[in-house]
Amino acid sequence: MRSPLSTPPAIPAGTLAVGPQPALSAPGGLLLRPWEPSDAPVFFAAYRDPEIQHWHTRQPASEDQVREWFEQYRRAWERETAASWAVTRGGGEVLGRIAMGSMNLDDGVAGCAYWVLPAARGAGVAPRALTALSVWALGEAGFHRLHLDHSTRNHASCRVAVKAGFVLEGTKRSDAIHSDGRHDMHLHARIRGDG
Repeated sequence: MRSPLSTPPAIPAGTLAVGPQPALSAPGGLLLRPWEPSDAPVFFAAYRDPEIQHWHTRQPASEDQVREWFEQYRRAWERETAASWAVTRGGGEVLGRIAMGSMNLDDGVAGCAYWVLPAARGAGVAPRALTALSVWALGEAGFHRLHLDHSTRNHASCRVAVKAGFVLEGTKRSDAIHSDGRHDMHLHARIRGDG
């Protein structure tokens, strides 16, 4: 049971789910769009990549499970708790994934996560996608703060966060488990009004 708020919610319930999850354009011909069932093979293959396996401990066991995840993503949008997009070249070829989770509409806060397929790495895909997501979330969607964390050993993810305007706020000691044990995690955030 939720307690009543003493202040108005940052984003009134129903604001996001009144319409479909939007497709978002990013520079360089990128389009962030909701996942489609036909994306299941490339999504499943992504989690066979050693880098993605190392940094993302929750991994699908089959393409059927991926399609179940896609259905969970659809329901999460309807419940206004999370959103996940395929990062694509013009809506077609999948290059990566970007997501918002732990969406707290009362406070206007959400967490972000991302990965990029090996063939698309080093081309600025992740920072462009994260920037586009941030512009939408902190603008039209009405969020006030976005945050993300990554292992202090994941230097590529740190570069993505910084390029997308997410300020490093500190280190959460021994905060997450990866394939090689516990890791300290960097916490980054971007708030409405950041340059």
